[in-house]
Amino acid sequence: MKKVSGVLGFSLLLILSILSLVGCGTGNTSQPSTNVTPAKQTEITVSAAASLQNSLTELQKDYAQKTPGVKLTFSFGASGTLQQQIEQGAPVDLFISAGKSQMDALEQKSLLVKDSRIDLLGNDLVLITGKDNSKVTSLDDLSQASVSHISIGTPKSVPAGQYAQDALTSLKLWDSLQPKMVMAKDVTSVLNFVETGNADAGFVYRSDALGSTKVKVVAVVPDSSHKPIVYPAAVIAASKNQQTAQDFLKYLQSAEAQQVFVKDGFKTLTK
Repeated sequence: MKKVSGVLGFSLLLILSILSLVGCGTGNTSQPSTNVTPAKQTEITVSAAASLQNSLTELQKDYAQKTPGVKLTFSFGASGTLQQQIEQGAPVDLFISAGKSQMDALEQKSLLVKDSRIDLLGNDLVLITGKDNSKVTSLDDLSQASVSHISIGTPKSVPAGQYAQDALTSLKLWDSLQPKMVMAKDVTSVLNFVETGNADAGFVYRSDALGSTKVKVVAVVPDSSHKPIVYPAAVIAASKNQQTAQDFLKYLQSAEAQQVFVKDGFKTLTK
């Protein structure tokens, strides 16, 4: 009986050992979790004049590589419209206007981060026509009877339109040309009107003209006929990511970013 009991005891210990080994083996074969939570990006919204769309879209790709932790979202449109959206509480972190008056209005209402405002870029106002248009070769040609539609941005909300109105007034052409004017919501729309032949000519920035293969520049509007074209930029006071917005604005001032702007027809400003 003792011998049988010993055999049973040994068998029990052997079974327990095997079960223990199986349990350990099962634990070792479990696969580690491969679900890695990606680093959270900081998103900033940049409201910018429509004329900046090509340049900023290109720079967005470069900045994403340099700063993967930041996601840029752009809202392009007429500077006056973007200004009003900010005044009404739109969630904007950085504003880049094509005119000073829109930025002045926000500054007067204390909607900008103090000391964040800078003059980022300059530009030229040009007169454009369709690529095959031979009727208009100068500003004076706009008075011809054969020219029936001239497009400009709505002066109250589009800085390029205001510059155009000021220039034509200075050149004593505004009153006679006003009946021919086709008002547009922004410079991109002016460009489209001329490209499609819905306007014989239009006033846009040099940067807009360079971005189109369907138009040509027939005249550069004299700088003396309007106020200097300046693109101011500033961080919005209501932004929850002011430092991130400031960092991106600093990048836009870098030599690398400025080269892209110059390539697209903008002008750098002497410090």
